[in-house]
Amino acid sequence: MSAKLKNRKPKEIPDLHTLKEIIIYGTKKGADKKQFMFYNFDKEVESKSFNQVFYDLKGLGQNLYNLGLKGKKIAILSENSYYWIACYYSIITGNMVSVPLDPKLSDDELVELMIRSGCDAIYYSTDFNNAIELMKSNDDVKIKDYIKIEDFYTLIENGHKSLENGDECYLDDEVKPEDLAFIVYTSGTTGKSKGVMLTQNNVASVCVASSRTIVGGHAIGFLPLHHTFSWVGALFATYLFNEWGFVCRSIKDIQKDLMEYHPQHFSGVPLAVETVYKKIWYNAKRSGREEILKKGLKISRFLMKLGIDRRRKIFSEIIKNLGGELEMIVCGGAYLDEKYERGMYDFGIQIVNGYGITECSPTVTCNRLDNFKFGSAGLPIECNEIKINDPDDDGVGEIYVRGSNVMIGYYDDEEATKEAFDGDWFKTGDYGYIDEDGFLFFKGRKKNLIVLSNGKNVSPEEIEDKLSNIEYVKEVIVYEEKGFITGEFFLDTVNYPDAKDKIKEDVNVINKKMPLYKQVSVVKVRDDEFPKTTTLKIKRNYK
Repeated sequence: MSAKLKNRKPKEIPDLHTLKEIIIYGTKKGADKKQFMFYNFDKEVESKSFNQVFYDLKGLGQNLYNLGLKGKKIAILSENSYYWIACYYSIITGNMVSVPLDPKLSDDELVELMIRSGCDAIYYSTDFNNAIELMKSNDDVKIKDYIKIEDFYTLIENGHKSLENGDECYLDDEVKPEDLAFIVYTSGTTGKSKGVMLTQNNVASVCVASSRTIVGGHAIGFLPLHHTFSWVGALFATYLFNEWGFVCRSIKDIQKDLMEYHPQHFSGVPLAVETVYKKIWYNAKRSGREEILKKGLKISRFLMKLGIDRRRKIFSEIIKNLGGELEMIVCGGAYLDEKYERGMYDFGIQIVNGYGITECSPTVTCNRLDNFKFGSAGLPIECNEIKINDPDDDGVGEIYVRGSNVMIGYYDDEEATKEAFDGDWFKTGDYGYIDEDGFLFFKGRKKNLIVLSNGKNVSPEEIEDKLSNIEYVKEVIVYEEKGFITGEFFLDTVNYPDAKDKIKEDVNVINKKMPLYKQVSVVKVRDDEFPKTTTLKIKRNYK
């Protein structure tokens, strides 16, 4: 841990059981402090305080009640923006159910979800007019109120007119911990999406428990807002830490945003961490400073053994190129090779790696700043417990979770809900093991397992992890095809023109370090990136 992080202590956070409680608690403490910076409708950077955000959500929420939407399901369809956030808050601070939609879905998929969810209303951006027109023309879509986000301030004004006339039914309405708050359609890498039903307390308990494990400063946010990971890492952490965040428009702008807004931390998936780390080494090679960087690492590691931490001084140029204040990256969503954790730690930036799943709101485990193990997904957070079901000789089995963060079921799918539970334990479908100190080590998805003709089970994630260490490999997936383990690659042929010629040779080098049954027999190279979910995970069923 860096010296700066050592001097920070997690804040005392009270027990809060609804998201409305979290928002009211944070607003009172934050008051006129800055909460969000963002690009407004005029494409200019604007900021809002905690009080100003509360004013906006209060007006929006009262307007929803004026429309008769109390107790109804309301979707949100927009790209990342402050306006998305305020609309989201307006739903879950009242007695309503939020259905956040993935804006990257096709128009037909969006219509299908509106039919399946039975939404009564939708907040939408005019960027999605085509999908909206399809919804309006489909008799199976039950939406009555189509609410344009571009009418944001008119909607707020309408709500506040009612408030000024004494109608405070929205704010006065009781929101209970057990109330259904969300139906979240999973964006997994395989299979059809299911509607995960999460209560107010499911998400509130995770936000409180997660925030008690780390310290939080100002941040930038680029994770898709419809995804539960961004709720814990940004949308409610801002209230619990009373820190501000900049709402990024696109992950493509992350380098510029880092330099302009100097975040203390951000949340991202492993691909983001890997990209940052690889770029550091690529820039060192390109500038002829690779040997200097290696020498700096030797000196720094020697000093660390003596209890002297000079990492951020020795690698000040790297820190400067990441905005100058970056201390921590909260990472989740997929497996992260410990090489990247150790590598970023060597530079003075802590990776707080964890494990989660949408059905658990989503956080299950995470490393602590003062108690972590490289390569692990950390310890369980206080709102849940975990166990390994039917472990093999190596202790590897399916990860089971039980706690206040576990969903109440899948929407309109009793069979899938029943299948997902073993008593009161949720079956994650992920494999891993727990070490003697209670740390969880993720091994892979049960659905992705390769079952060979000799009965051996192979986790493709384990092999992918090793193959991704080849410096010019940008993306890789491993799968079984016609009885052979196949590795398919997207390579960096711009900076490494001979990559296609070298890949088989370098794969064989890695093969020799693995048991025969785990070795890659077939190598394929593709010319473009793999299709991905909006959380940047490769879709395994892309074919």
